[in-house]
Amino acid sequence: MPDVFTDLVGQDEAVETLRRAAASAAAVLRAGSPAGTVDPDGGDVDAGGERAVDPRAGMTHAWIFTGPPGSGRSVAARAFAAALQCVHGTGCGECPGCHTTMTGTHADVRLVVPEGLSISVGEMRSLVLRAASTPSGGRWQVVIIEDADRLTEAAGNALLKAIEEPPPRTVFLLCAPSTHPDDVSVTIRSRCRLVPLRQPPAEAVAEVLVRRDGIAPDVAAWAGAAAQGHVGRARRLARDPEARKRRDAVLAVPRRLTGVGAAFDAASALIEAAEAEAAAAVVEADEAERAALQTALGAGGTGRGAAGAIRGAAGQLKELEKRQKSRATRAQRDALDRALVDLAGFYRDALTTALRAPVAPVHTDTAALAAAGAQKWDAEGSLRRLEAVLACRAAIEANVKPRIAVEAMMLALWRG
Repeated sequence: MPDVFTDLVGQDEAVETLRRAAASAAAVLRAGSPAGTVDPDGGDVDAGGERAVDPRAGMTHAWIFTGPPGSGRSVAARAFAAALQCVHGTGCGECPGCHTTMTGTHADVRLVVPEGLSISVGEMRSLVLRAASTPSGGRWQVVIIEDADRLTEAAGNALLKAIEEPPPRTVFLLCAPSTHPDDVSVTIRSRCRLVPLRQPPAEAVAEVLVRRDGIAPDVAAWAGAAAQGHVGRARRLARDPEARKRRDAVLAVPRRLTGVGAAFDAASALIEAAEAEAAAAVVEADEAERAALQTALGAGGTGRGAAGAIRGAAGQLKELEKRQKSRATRAQRDALDRALVDLAGFYRDALTTALRAPVAPVHTDTAALAAAGAQKWDAEGSLRRLEAVLACRAAIEANVKPRIAVEAMMLALWRG
């Protein structure tokens, strides 16, 4: 029977860990253990300080989910939150606790999804304060923080204090987008239990697309491979013609690099495509937020003082614009990174072809072009080009201006 962990693709070991922890948490509640008696070393303890359950079950008050993009960090965190709220303690997927958690309406589950480049200290302090309240459902308060690597230093310190002195029956679930959680401070990591996730195989991604989204098996298989294990991107490629057009444009880049001018033109096209994709993704949310704020501030009102209220709202509108600009920047970088991942996949195919490696290509529809490139560049040249794409991703992540990083990459790809 499907349960809350069904859509956590290719993560059998992590699912088993989370199932045991959820069962341990349910045992703690049934035993009536006082809140806050979770052993940070991984086992629960009773009121007298003795272990109440098998320490290998490993329920604790702070967790960190790590893995490559698309591995399902937030899916795992939300599924675990549902299992903690499940009346059966299993994550059945059918009880009110599971259903409301998975749909995002559970009163005791709070999800933080950073829209900008960072999570502010004010936002974190407010969250920690709300998380300290008693669970309305009598089970757990759960805080899920996506992209915990975006915590500012001050926000991280605010979270650290809450983790060091956890409120009663509060569980913190952090998600970090890397195979190693190095971007989250070591003091926070040392107080969390690590759940490593891996890139799911293309076959497992395709199975989910067929079962859950009703996508044709051949399309699902192609999308699963092209997305390199990223479930969300595979779904977009399978269902969105515009996403497929953007991918095709990126994979045409190697053919366009015929000189210095062509390299700069390709860089401009890649940047402009990422900006257009990001603008389309945030425009509706920006307009809705601005309209809602103006309405709340009395826009269109005719009563006494309405005009003065609007004039005095300039600061709030400016703050909203600042947040929206930060969100747009993040959306642009995410769109550009998706393009770079596709480009890296192409040069990976060229490298594996040159080495005659017995592995399937990432991009089956450009396999012939990658083979031609492999014959022209040989393995060493293919590897240099792949490294140039990966270096560009690292530079942008380190806050190098995207245009500068992409132009340098294109020149490196042309020169080989």
